[in-house]
Amino acid sequence: MPVREPDAHWLWQNEPCRAACPVHTDAGAYVTAIADGRYREAYLIAREPNPFPSICARVCAAPCEAACRRGTVDAPIAIRALKRFVSERYGVESFGSSAVWHEAHGPVPPADGASVGIIGGGPAGLAAACDLRLAGFAVTVYEAADRLGGMMVLGIPEYRLPRALIAREIEAIVELGIDVKTNWRVGSDEPFAALLDRHAAIFLAVGTGRARDLALPGHELDGVFRAVEYLLNVNQGYHVDLGERVVVVGGGNVAFDAARTALRAAAGEAPAGPESGAGPSADDSRRAMTTTLDVARAAIRSGVESVTVIALESPDEIPADPEEIAEAEAEGIHITYRRGPHRFVGEGRVRGLETIDVESVFDAEGRFSPTFTEGTESVIPADAVILAVGQAADLDLLDGGPDLERTRAGGVQVDPETLRTSDPRVWAGGDVARGPRNLIDAIADGRRAAASIAASLGQVPRTSTSMHVELRPGFRRIDTGYDSIGRRHIPVVATDRRVGFAEVESGYDEADAKLEALRCLRCFDNVMLSPELCILCGLCVDVCPTDCIVIARADEAGLGLMSQSALLLDEDLCIRCGLCVNRCPPGALSMVHAKEVVDV
Repeated sequence: MPVREPDAHWLWQNEPCRAACPVHTDAGAYVTAIADGRYREAYLIAREPNPFPSICARVCAAPCEAACRRGTVDAPIAIRALKRFVSERYGVESFGSSAVWHEAHGPVPPADGASVGIIGGGPAGLAAACDLRLAGFAVTVYEAADRLGGMMVLGIPEYRLPRALIAREIEAIVELGIDVKTNWRVGSDEPFAALLDRHAAIFLAVGTGRARDLALPGHELDGVFRAVEYLLNVNQGYHVDLGERVVVVGGGNVAFDAARTALRAAAGEAPAGPESGAGPSADDSRRAMTTTLDVARAAIRSGVESVTVIALESPDEIPADPEEIAEAEAEGIHITYRRGPHRFVGEGRVRGLETIDVESVFDAEGRFSPTFTEGTESVIPADAVILAVGQAADLDLLDGGPDLERTRAGGVQVDPETLRTSDPRVWAGGDVARGPRNLIDAIADGRRAAASIAASLGQVPRTSTSMHVELRPGFRRIDTGYDSIGRRHIPVVATDRRVGFAEVESGYDEADAKLEALRCLRCFDNVMLSPELCILCGLCVDVCPTDCIVIARADEAGLGLMSQSALLLDEDLCIRCGLCVNRCPPGALSMVHAKEVVDV
């Protein structure tokens, strides 16, 4: 019977956390390093594929955790929180500032390559700028706002992501030698066509900063806000008068960001504005904290009385992260499920939102197609209604430029692999090409676009990867108790101590971080069989604690004849304890460590 040799596809199948990460961070490697106390190495592993490790450690949607195999046992590893643990020690927010951040990329070459223009200074644009500059290209970033960061700064509330932290991570990228032009609006300051003449390639990464509307009766009333616009104003330091009763329409994370921000921002003053792309001084940081505390103390005396979220979906259908919902409810936000907006009530200014029962959210094919039950209308009193019902790209900057093909949603059509548009000189990525998605997806698009642009401009990749499998003799994990450790609770500030826009999540201490990291099943370690040595004694089957090994008739497994037997191992059930390896009399089973190795 042929034996399958491990290859890259097999490795990805057996490391679901890494495969699920859009930038393919080797989560298992840095989690294991934390368990072993190798914290600096853990940070470097997390930083290598991602120029925003400290930011992602706080606000990443963590698709790696959704894919984590430990989740089939009890609960997934808290991968994002563990990244924060090492970022606080070696990231841009640490005592060493950005020194270790820069250590991860090595020497910066001179900018003697072709010139590349990047329109949009958000996560996709900055990730592309970072990679292109490290590849030796001259890079210029054009940003319409007065600071870099895009929706990281203007869309994510400060209680989730401190502004000083964003500023420091962006500063580390700019330090590579990237030219930055802020307050530069393509189309009005300079036409798109002129940028095409100046640069060998353009990467369009302007995001989706235009909020969608609900064309319902009364939508033009004062006091009806769009969530993106509301967050932009609040995060830029402007006061938004919401009154005492706020209703937020929507069930996604943006809706909950808007709702939780409303509770903090309605005190008669807005939170401290975002820092610029440069790192803030000690005085700036102190002033921001003082302003935050002033706002918090005013909020205690004259804050929003109530915030209600109206969601079309049921609790089982709602797309917001469960943690976000739990945090919102803990802060006093009420959620009304299975109700939809029907009309805005008021004269001149909104006084309420009329809602209606939702009969169904999805059609028979599972597509979003809500239907409502007539005769179930009722009004929720409101001084302000915030709509979190989607975002769209603002592509007025393309007027007079190349006629790029568009998607049905109004974005820019791109090749899914290269991110090249219908104009061979222009690439696009992030939300403008794929619609609103997660931060880590935008970062991945920036890196993918950078690689494609570099290849189109004649740069040959300097490295390649190959598959290496190493024998792990004497493998043994049964003394750690890792399989019985429960997921460690991620510390947060107590609800009654959440002041203004201060950060809510506080992160692991060393003891809990090591315990959480020990829970990792280490899916890069795998049991391998030497069939010529196996005597089918069944001792491995007997000793396996998860019953992931069985001996079956070969024909029933589709592997041979009825007279033959096959030893089968279910990788999804295996917890890599090594008991089968240690019990095997002829040594037919062994534990191997598989990894991709960079060949220079």
